[in-house]
Amino acid sequence: MDRQKILFADDDPEIREVVRILLEGEGFAVIEAADGNEAIAKIDDTFALVILDIMMPGRTGISACVEIRRRYAIPILFLTAKGQDSDKMVGFSAGGDDYLVKPFSCAELAVRVKAMLRRYCVYGGQSGTAQAGQIQLPGLTLHTDCNEVRKNGEEILLTDLEYRILLLLAQNRKKIFSAQNLYESVWGEPYFYTCSNTVMVHIRNLRRKIEDDPQNPRYLKNVWGKGYRIE
Repeated sequence: MDRQKILFADDDPEIREVVRILLEGEGFAVIEAADGNEAIAKIDDTFALVILDIMMPGRTGISACVEIRRRYAIPILFLTAKGQDSDKMVGFSAGGDDYLVKPFSCAELAVRVKAMLRRYCVYGGQSGTAQAGQIQLPGLTLHTDCNEVRKNGEEILLTDLEYRILLLLAQNRKKIFSAQNLYESVWGEPYFYTCSNTVMVHIRNLRRKIEDDPQNPRYLKNVWGKGYRIE
């Protein structure tokens, strides 16, 4: 059985070696890159996951993430020494799926990687499906047999978390989901008050992709003081 490929970009060769040895020990194939430009040059659709250090010379992890997101919905994990909420929001806004602050434990990195790949394999289109069939919204179709979203016939490229949010809301139309409901259902982790910002950033990114006018959404509605729903 082929090993899942992970692209890891960090300008510190010692960190790259430690992470490579760790992930290869977990059964993954790791391809290294020394900066964002090299990561972009090496990325293709055979990779299951991308890990990006944020502060790299030449091209930062944030810039590399934006470029990768233009072509792929592969899950992206940021590694960074910056742990402020504002830094995390920048990463999520660029299209990142998760965030791990340095210094991190090897055990935590392995758990995060496996959790992201597990979510992606179920919801992101590589193996397995949420449920067979389609969910139809006016002008928008979720093909749940292949985890694909199309608007007026054209495919919309979503990250696995964006897809899971949309799928959950579309499967429960008119039901209001609070930020806590969404976070605990989609991320599968305990909710803390700072998580609301994470949810808001992903909702904003999702609206930007599926709405004609993100400021006046047709699909993803805000129910002020309560949460989000699809009419």
